[in-house]
Amino acid sequence: MAKTKMDESNPISSPMVGGCKLTKFGSEDFPDPTLHRSIFGALQYATITRPEISFSVNKVCQFMSEPSEQHWLAAKRILRYLISTVSWGLHFQSASLRHPFPLHAYYDADWVSDPDDRRSTSGAAIFLGPELISWWSKKQSVVARSSTEAEYRSMALIAAEVTCIQSLLSELQVAYTTPIILCDNTSTVSLAHNPVLHSRAKHMELDLFFVREKVLTKQLNVVHVPAMDQLADILTKALSPSFLSFRSNPSSE
Repeated sequence: MAKTKMDESNPISSPMVGGCKLTKFGSEDFPDPTLHRSIFGALQYATITRPEISFSVNKVCQFMSEPSEQHWLAAKRILRYLISTVSWGLHFQSASLRHPFPLHAYYDADWVSDPDDRRSTSGAAIFLGPELISWWSKKQSVVARSSTEAEYRSMALIAAEVTCIQSLLSELQVAYTTPIILCDNTSTVSLAHNPVLHSRAKHMELDLFFVREKVLTKQLNVVHVPAMDQLADILTKALSPSFLSFRSNPSSE
């Protein structure tokens, strides 16, 4: 904070304005790109214990090569939010090994959310029991032609990560229940359980078969969750009214 001279700045309740869409156009260049990159790099370390700022930090870090005044204002808002919640972090509790740990994951996607290249943003949060053990917010590598495609590509990513966690837990001889993946898109849930490959889904055939194989062999289960309970929403877009409720739901306080 001292580097940016924001020690005495006013606190704020959320790291990004709700509905904010950052772009590389329409704002003057920031006069000190080195300072800009230094602060953004430090913010990436903060996401290790502060998952609720992952989306905001990921978004501003996409403009490190050509930072503008608009991006600097967004970064300053994140810093103001951190000042007001400096005592927050992830809290882990001890658990009994007598029963299998429930393993469940939330994932979401914000379709064509980037105004510059129209790529979607994926976000996911994985819980082992009540503990948040893995999370991410990232821009998808290709443009999705529908919201269902964007959601399904996110599902394939989270299924791959859950598979890795299953392998690790098995090696450590830690018992766990069948993983549950929670999605708020009914079309995506239907595709995960439907063995028929529709022509409109052939462009994401690899992801389809990967997830379906896991579902058919009961290595994981895909279920629908209402949008109001979709915790991964906080990792895919700038929220305003619902940010505080999502922030308090995971094990970070």
